[in-house]
Amino acid sequence: MSWQEHYKSRLVSAAEAVSHIKSGMKLSTGHACANPTKLVDALMERKDELSGVQITHMVPLTPAPYCEEPYCRSFRHVSVFSGGSTRGAINEGRADFIPRLFRRIPSLFTETFPLDAALIKVSPPDKHGYMSLGISVDYSKEAVRVAKLVIAEVSSHVPRTLGDSFVHVSEVDYFVETNEPLVELPPPALTDVEMGIGKNVASLINDGDCLQLGIGAIPDAVLRFLTDKNDMGIHSEMISDGVMGLMKAGNITNSRNQLLPGKCVIGFAMGTKEFYNWLDDNPATEFYPITFVNDPLVIKQNDNVVSVNSAITIDLLGQVAADMMGPKQFSAVGGQNDFVLGAMMSKNGRSIIALPATAAKGKVSRIAVALERGQAVTTTRNDVQYVVTEYGVALLRGMTMRQRAAALIKVAAPQFRDQLRQECIDLYGWAPEE
Repeated sequence: MSWQEHYKSRLVSAAEAVSHIKSGMKLSTGHACANPTKLVDALMERKDELSGVQITHMVPLTPAPYCEEPYCRSFRHVSVFSGGSTRGAINEGRADFIPRLFRRIPSLFTETFPLDAALIKVSPPDKHGYMSLGISVDYSKEAVRVAKLVIAEVSSHVPRTLGDSFVHVSEVDYFVETNEPLVELPPPALTDVEMGIGKNVASLINDGDCLQLGIGAIPDAVLRFLTDKNDMGIHSEMISDGVMGLMKAGNITNSRNQLLPGKCVIGFAMGTKEFYNWLDDNPATEFYPITFVNDPLVIKQNDNVVSVNSAITIDLLGQVAADMMGPKQFSAVGGQNDFVLGAMMSKNGRSIIALPATAAKGKVSRIAVALERGQAVTTTRNDVQYVVTEYGVALLRGMTMRQRAAALIKVAAPQFRDQLRQECIDLYGWAPEE
């Protein structure tokens, strides 16, 4: 049977496609802006006839009805990255959470969460029968490989991204065509605080550096201050519109990347329609599974890797809490540890943790004497190099405990500095070294 015949014979409605999902199955859905919403909606229609179906995915940027009544009686979300539509269910016990490094999430599908089904979103097949996973290659590539049942939502809105992003028609059991566009993520509005952080981070970045940047206001602010840098590269688990702008302007060329010269190496993408159109058939961008992109042994093959990651709280020991607010799950580790280690191993690499100095409209210091009770450590004090706030840059690597406490207090909000010094003496029995 030709691939065209296979595609035509398995082209069905969303309702028929998800009718093959049975009670007790474990399934994954596409990541972030590549969530196959038509398939998920059709699956929710079967709530009265299914039970014990477990659904996993990373960043949720669309509604997650399976976390709410009456759906959660039939479905159980097993999260590997908490988000706005799933956070409440996780912290209230209606959903579960698995702590896991991003690069190790694909291995879950053959270990403790063996996949029965994978729901993906892809571009239409090309003349050879290959469909691109578009903006979500990350763990979706492995999901397709190991799942017993693969259902593809096919949309012309999905860009045909290059690299190791392709799935052949023969690897898919059912196809559902849709005209629904991808979820868009507009660039965030930037405050003076975020612009201050961006300027301070940019001061640590040089011509020719290979960057890893996350999503959100701080990475966008950093990119705003890189317009005077040249020949930068990208090796990052994800990118958004800001990278597109710097590539169009010629600041990012990837010419000095040792691993794949001339190429942006990416795991997934989130952004606007203009950004998705720019990614389509763009030979300067290549998408790969996260087991490759986030592997520190791969990352370190580029020199001058600069990783920029965020935090919720950092204590005076240098411990970073980036995925929990106190005892409540807020997000997940993502690729922070992957890139902190990769940058550390890279020749002349630098690792930066960036965060606003305060929260709650200036009432709470995000640099604290100690983490809250029940708050997990994301990155240990042994691995932190630079900490950046809007007030400056603190170098922690190689510093004594008293030196690093003093450095962190200097980049804390001024109204909290005296309090932090006294709390340090009270808790640890020693004073920060000025």
